[in-house]
This record gives sequence, C-alpha cells and structure tokens, in this order.
Amino acid sequence: MTSTLHADPIARSLTGLAPELSDDYAAALPRATQLVTRRLLGAVCRERLAPVAWAGGRTRLAGDWYRMRRYGFGRIEVDDPVSVPLRRVLGALGLNGTAVAHEMHDACRNLALAYARRTRADETLRTAARLAGAPDLLALAEPLPADEQMLLFERLSTAGHNLHPCGRTRLGWSLADVLAHDLESPGTAVAFVAVQRSAHTGDDVGGLLRAAYPWLPSPPPGYVLQPVHAWQLEAVVKRRHAGLVESGILRLVPGAVLRAAPTAALRTVLLEPDARGVQRYLKLSLDIQVTSTRRSISLASARNGPAVSALLTDLLADAPQVLLMHEVAGAAVHCAGRDMTAILRNGLSTQLHPGEVAVPAGALPATSPLTGRPVLAELVDRYPGTPLDFVEAYARLLLQPVLRTAAAGIGLEAHLQNSIPTFRDGVPYRIAFRDFAGLRIHTPRLHERTGRRLALQPGSVIATHDLNVLRAKAGYTTFQAHLGEILLQLAEARTIDEAAGWHRVRGVLEEARAADPDDHGFWTAPTMPHKALLRMRLVPDRGDIYVPVRNPLNKVRF
Repeated sequence: MTSTLHADPIARSLTGLAPELSDDYAAALPRATQLVTRRLLGAVCRERLAPVAWAGGRTRLAGDWYRMRRYGFGRIEVDDPVSVPLRRVLGALGLNGTAVAHEMHDACRNLALAYARRTRADETLRTAARLAGAPDLLALAEPLPADEQMLLFERLSTAGHNLHPCGRTRLGWSLADVLAHDLESPGTAVAFVAVQRSAHTGDDVGGLLRAAYPWLPSPPPGYVLQPVHAWQLEAVVKRRHAGLVESGILRLVPGAVLRAAPTAALRTVLLEPDARGVQRYLKLSLDIQVTSTRRSISLASARNGPAVSALLTDLLADAPQVLLMHEVAGAAVHCAGRDMTAILRNGLSTQLHPGEVAVPAGALPATSPLTGRPVLAELVDRYPGTPLDFVEAYARLLLQPVLRTAAAGIGLEAHLQNSIPTFRDGVPYRIAFRDFAGLRIHTPRLHERTGRRLALQPGSVIATHDLNVLRAKAGYTTFQAHLGEILLQLAEARTIDEAAGWHRVRGVLEEARAADPDDHGFWTAPTMPHKALLRMRLVPDRGDIYVPVRNPLNKVRF
C-alpha cells in the first residue's frame, strides 16, 4: 500500500492541502478500489464484454474465479472481497493503458477521498441527531425546508452512479478543485459575466436572478448578466475565451457572486436563499468528465427545458401525486459553444405538505450515518405494512406518471438521480422529477394523442421517430436503474424475495395496461434493452448503446 500511495497524486497532494484527510484516505482506498472493481466485473458480465462461465456458484471471468449473485435485468453483484487487483482485471480485459483504465483509477482515488471526507461529515450528522433527539435521518430532515432536506440526503450519495464503474471520475479537476467544489464540499459559488446582447441566446437568466437577489449588480448598457460556475469561469472561460474578454464581448464582473451548494450532479447547484428566502437551482456548464460525459450543456438543452417543463405540467395537471422541478429559463453564449450555458430550475421548498420529507432516490441505497443501514431500510422500517407492500406502493407512485407520459409520447428519464420521492411516516406520498435534458419525445405520438407540436431546437437529441427509443429510455431508467436497485437492496438485506418484488411491480403494470398495450408488451417482453455504459466508454461518440437482458417482469404470469 505504501508504494501505491507514493505514486498516487491525491495522496501526495493531501499532505499539503488537507493533511487531516491523509490517514482516512489511505484507509479508504482499498474499499473504494473494491467497489470500482466489483462494478467493472458486473458491467463486463451484464454487457457480455468477455466470456463468462458459471460453475458451482462461482464465475470464471477474465481468467479468474469470483462468487457472484444474479438479479433481475442481468444485474450481477460480486461478493466481497475481490482478491484480484484492479490492474490485473483491466489487463485480462485488454484495457490497461487505455482511457477507460485511467478513468477507473481516477474513480478509485476520488471515491476514496469522498469516503474520507464522509467520515467527518457523518460525525457532524450524528451530533446533530443527538441534539435533536432524531432516531433516523427522516426525523432529522423533517424540520428542514424541502431543498435542504434533499441536500442532506444527496450528500450521502458518495458512490455515485449505482451501475457505472466510473461513478466518481472527476477528470479535469485537481485535488484543490475537488476539495473546493465536489459533493462533500461545504459550498461552491456562482460567478457572473456580462455578455453583449448580440452574443447572448435565450432567456435573461441573469435578469431573473437580479430580481430575486437585488444585491447583484446591473450589467452595462447593451449587456446581460450570465451566471457561470466559479470553477468554470477561472479554468475555462478566462483561458479558453480570453479573446472574447479582450474584444469586449464578455466583461468580467468582479464581486458578483452567489453562494451555492453542490448537488450530486455537480454542475447543478442549490443557490443561497434569495431576498424572500426562496431557494432555486442553477444547472451550469462544468467542463470536467463525470462518469461517461463532460458536463458542459448544449444550447438545445437550455432552450428546450422551459418548453418541455410547460408541456409536462399540462399533461400531468390532474396528477396531484406528481411534482415537477420546472426549468423556467435557459441561456447560452453562442460564440462560446457549450461552455457558458445556464438553466434556472425551481426548487421544492414551497410545495411540500407538513410532515412530508423529500428524499432523492439516488440516496436510497446510501448508508445512513445514524443507523449504519441504507436510507431505504429506515423508510421500510417506518412503513405501516410489509416490505412487499412498500415495494408495491413505491412502484405505483413511480410508474403511474412514467407509463402515462410514455403513452402520450414522452419517455421520462426516471432513473434514481432524476427522481425525488417524498414520504410521510415512511409511506410513499408524492414524486418529483427534475432535469429533462435526457428524456425522449416521440413527436408523431405526441401530436396524435395530445394534439401538441413541440417546437424543439434543431438537432435536439430528445426528439425521436422511433417508439422503441422512447420505450428503451423509460424502461432502462425506470425498471432497471431505479426499481431494480430498490429490489436489489431489499433482497440483499433479506427483507424481501426479489422475484416476489417483481411480481408486485408486474401487478402495478397490469393496472396501467390500458395506457398503451404496445408499450405494455415492450415492458413485459422476454428481454428489455439495457444501456451498456461500459461499452459506451469503449466506443465513445457512438451515442446510446443497448444490449438485451432478461426481463424478470416476463416471468410473472397474470
């Protein structure tokens, strides 16, 4: 371990930047490497990237034997501990020296750093819980405004994407950047530039923020304010677009800053309360690689967001169990490409009822520092029924809007990161959706069934004329990435039998069968498309790649 740490850029830099984290980082690195290795092995099996042999409860993969557990939709979980070093696994797969190998080593180091930082954050939460007399995180979060509730839970999502082996990559950030702006950081900041009107495209996001935060300065005549992530301004805008500053197209606005808190998405930040105490979110271009993607934002995403938000609001107007975090405005600097795009999003703080707690679904598998168990387990403990009853209630809450909007021509991207269920005394109560840049709209079905034509930006990736593209998007995110994780967590804790859980989910599907019989046939077919995240890293720039996986919903007979 000593030699590994000696060659580790984070370990070397910690001695100067955050020496108090050095020991915890060294202790956490094996655990982090284990998780990345297990996710890599699971992805290789699921995406059939190497021959797999099963024998006597063990699996031969990439030249070594492992104990693995199989779950629905081809999910493979590798038992701890994996004794094979990550470099050997990568070598057996022919990946050593590749960009993917670099990303995985980066993910290991950043995950270990996140674990080290969590050690101190968890103690702070335990102290707060003792002072408040809170037995679990739900009790600790309940008195907080909704968006602060969400932030409390979201900061527990340490491991990142639940399926991607590179869930904690931070390529493009130095250690100092990670310490200042990552999920475990106490805060980040939003800066502003003034942009000539002729170079500005979209809504006046800066003007809307000035109305809420009157201490922000007015832009010079002929300019508008544009928010920029503080790191992006220093590392990208000032360097890559120095010519725009020199020409006067951009003007720096020193001192115009809003405090913000990073969310799990990193490029989306929760702003400080405005003059009336209201909080809202900004999604800002952040030119670093997280999981598979550099997190800049297209002009199309900025311009389509408000229109899609309005459409979903109309389609779900009679669904009181659904909340939408509206994208109310979006803007970009057209001569700066994707580097200065911004999307303003409403929060939830004025929308919750007394006793209602908002829990981002990405935090459901996270370990509670108060009980040492998943947040999901704390919820199931509170639920006034059996764990299978909880699964059915949760599935109904999630599936009703997903299946309904699919039938209308919109495939929601309802994975864990975009879904925020709310609970009252452990009962699934309502569900909010956010971030509409990744959904899919089948424009012919939308017009045929709703009479609507949506004016999307040219070249928008969210538009499709293939219904199976819509179904694959909704099916992968909702059933596999979202419900699949919940059932896996409960099955691994021996709280439910996984097959019985899928039986309950299929029952909810049968209730909604009339929404669209052809969609229903897709959801219950023998196989369903699985988004092959690792394959997509191996052949970048190919867009979404899917492989068929066995569908546990097909085995259920009604």
